[in-house]
Parts: sequence; structure tokens; C-alpha cells
Amino acid sequence: MTIYDFTMKDNKGNDVSLSEYKGKVLLVVNTATGCGFTPQYESMEKIYRGLKEKGFEILDFPCNQFGSQAPGTDDEIQEFCTMKYDTTFPRFSKIEVNGEGESPLYSYLKSQKSGILGKNIKWNFTKFLIDREGNVVERYGPNTDPTKILKDIEDLL
Repeated sequence: MTIYDFTMKDNKGNDVSLSEYKGKVLLVVNTATGCGFTPQYESMEKIYRGLKEKGFEILDFPCNQFGSQAPGTDDEIQEFCTMKYDTTFPRFSKIEVNGEGESPLYSYLKSQKSGILGKNIKWNFTKFLIDREGNVVERYGPNTDPTKILKDIEDLL
């Protein structure tokens, strides 16, 4: 099993097979618009624009499970991210990353790489780095700014 075996809803409600990203290096991130880490959108977008042509994608999964910091609708989240941070990477529909309603994608990601305090996602902006074959290579905590993992991304490209 790889990440390519999952189909997710984009922020317009359309099914997107993650197999569309075969052969690309991916950074999968659970995000929130009202979090102290929300400014990471700026560095994520800068990295995305610099590496997209080399086969890099960021998959943004808004999540409202941590302090209700992503309370908006999918459209409101999209508008916020594009207006405030000029983001252009793919954004998906809001999901849950822990608990009974957690997305099967996140069950899989967590089964591949645990965090420092176990498998559960501890907060917004936890990041999973995926290689071109769909394997989970690394997991980074919310405190890790994307600029700090740029070399890891470039190594996979």
C-alpha cells in the first residue's frame, strides 16, 4: 500500500485519486487558518513555487480538531489562504486526522511514521514527506518550519 491508493475530496467536493501525484515528491500537511503556525503557509508557498517544476507538490488538508482553529467552510479556507498567503498548491476538503472520524489517509500516514509522542497528530501543521514512489519518508512536527526541511525535499527530487 502507498499514498496512491487513496482518493480524497478536493475543496470543491470532487474526488481526487492521489495516484494523480505518482512520480512526485509530496509534502502532506494538516493545516488551520487560525493557528500560531498559520504563517508557515508563506514558506510553504515559497518552496512550492521554487520546486513545483521539479516535481514537488504540497497537499493541504485543513483540520479543525485542534483548538477549533479551522472553523470556516472549504470555500472560506480557500479564500483566506489565497488572499492572505497567495497559496497555489492543492487544497483538499477539511478532514479529521485523529479519532473515530479520522481520514483513512491519515491512519495510513501515522502507521508509517510515528511522532515523538506516538502516532496521533498532536497539532496543526504536522508534515509528512513522501518520496516519488509514494513511500512516507519522514514526519515533522508543527514547530518545524518548512524551510528547515527544504534540503530533505531537494534530496528526494
